[in-house]
Amino acid sequence: MSIFRLIPKEADIFIIDDILFAPLNGLIFIAEKINDVVEKETSDEGTVKERLMALQLRFELDEIDEEEYDRQEDELLKKLERIRLDKQNQ
Repeated sequence: MSIFRLIPKEADIFIIDDILFAPLNGLIFIAEKINDVVEKETSDEGTVKERLMALQLRFELDEIDEEEYDRQEDELLKKLERIRLDKQNQ
């Protein structure tokens, strides 16, 4: 008796589907994980505060000029404000 006779025909289709879609499912899994990390980074107050401190340190060490410091600081402060507003609205 062959093993193929023990497995119903419908099961063959599902096995083939699983094999064919495995790479796509892997990509979807990776994309979801990347999205989770990005959401955490953009919605975490602590991360933005750390970036502000690192920016200030770079400015104090003369790695960036005042104009670049002001531009990046404004962006980070806006992100921080959005995070706080989002938390209040939840």
